Amino acid sequence: MSVSVLSPSRLLGDVSGILQAASLLILLLLLIKAVQLYLHRQWLLKALQQFPCPPSHWLFGHIQELQQDQELQRIQKWVETFPSACPHWLWGGKVRVQLYDPDYMKVILGRSDPKSHGSYRFLAPWIGYGLLLLNGQTWFQHRRMLTPAFHYDILKPYVGLMADSVRVMLDKWEELLGQDSPLEVFQHVSLMTLDTIMKCAFSHQGSIQVDSDLNNLVFSRVRNAFHQNDTIYSLTSAGRWTHRACQLAHQHTDQVIQLRKAQLQKEGELEKIKRKRHLDFLDILLLAKMENGSILSDKDLRAEVDTFMFEGHDTTASGISWILYALATHPKHQERCREEIHSLLGDGASITWNHLDQMPYTTMCIKEALRLYPPVPGIGRELSTPVTFPDGRSLPKGIMVLLSIYGLHHNPKVWPNPEVFDPFRFAPGSAQHSHAFLPFSGGSRNCIGKQFAMNELKVATALTLLRFELLPDPTRIPIPIARLVLKSKNGIHLRLRRLPNPCEDKDQL
Repeated sequence: MSVSVLSPSRLLGDVSGILQAASLLILLLLLIKAVQLYLHRQWLLKALQQFPCPPSHWLFGHIQELQQDQELQRIQKWVETFPSACPHWLWGGKVRVQLYDPDYMKVILGRSDPKSHGSYRFLAPWIGYGLLLLNGQTWFQHRRMLTPAFHYDILKPYVGLMADSVRVMLDKWEELLGQDSPLEVFQHVSLMTLDTIMKCAFSHQGSIQVDSDLNNLVFSRVRNAFHQNDTIYSLTSAGRWTHRACQLAHQHTDQVIQLRKAQLQKEGELEKIKRKRHLDFLDILLLAKMENGSILSDKDLRAEVDTFMFEGHDTTASGISWILYALATHPKHQERCREEIHSLLGDGASITWNHLDQMPYTTMCIKEALRLYPPVPGIGRELSTPVTFPDGRSLPKGIMVLLSIYGLHHNPKVWPNPEVFDPFRFAPGSAQHSHAFLPFSGGSRNCIGKQFAMNELKVATALTLLRFELLPDPTRIPIPIARLVLKSKNGIHLRLRRLPNPCEDKDQL
């Protein structure tokens, strides 16, 4: 029997041949991918030929327009130059058409196009597939199931809980402030709204804090072409940090859910909950699962809770902070609001549901602040069928559109002198397009918690104005930037001057 032994030169030759074949295969795959990208870009260019836009780089798109957080300033320029809509090239083969015309908004919000998968999917590791990210029949089922949690009889007692959380924040401000000392309010307001959502929706007492960096991490990933792939992103420092932050957020959510589950398991507790005339948000979720286990899995439960905590405190924190800033920079309007609130509430010791509809001027100012500083700057959709707009221009299936609420609210063709703070735009009887003002979106997918949010904005504004005079910090003017919610690049700094308490003055007399 003979034994054949491969010579080193023969072995090296075989390895070299394999490497050459592999290299050719990789080159072929890259060539195919390049051809696919080229053809896709040509399709996009043809599809968008009715919609002019500023010159863009064939590979880097409008990246120069996005440098140094100039996106909102760029939107304002495009709104004035390109009627109704403008394509925004993220990079060579990816584009989204930004809409900022109320007729265009009405068309899209009247359809049932899904959320654009490319951007919203980056939220999924954080908040899961709850009401914000779901589409189709599953979304409809969840929406119908959760709607009773926002019945006005459920919301009424929340006003007192909101007031308690606001007073805790205001007490903290008094401790931190010297006379006329500046304070960065956004972080304080964010913790207050998180405390409120935990008390109202989950009957949870005690202050908690969720890592707010997730907001920035998700937004940064959307804008980075190299972070679109999940595997590549998981290997980056941002990807690893996102994973750890999501784990911490989920651990907290699981604790909240498990605590309530344990309470419901106690003898008689379930029947006591069922006998309630109305149930809170978490009750509805858990009872729906207990009565029909196939409706909500543990994963679905956590997704809805995480979604509601994100939407219920980040957006309202943005809204309240910018409202306070708007009033600080317009002292005459601030004083008129204060007079209205003082005549209604006195020293503010008690504020109820019935009070909230009796402050018309304050409500006008709140709405005007939401117009100037919409908490959610934009909403994405992916067209499931072709669409034709009222002016005759059309877009094919598959195009991503961004409903730029910030652009709509700053559109001079919709709002004359859009940068001027003018609450009389919202005076009773004033005429405006049905889709000119969309701080809570519109159509069937409008914000399910918009009434909850407006109540909280009113409570926080009223109680703050009764206790403090708001003044801007001229050395640190906020710079609005687009994130998942509207934030300020340098924080929102205000000077707060403690107002005398009318009751204290009487006691001194």
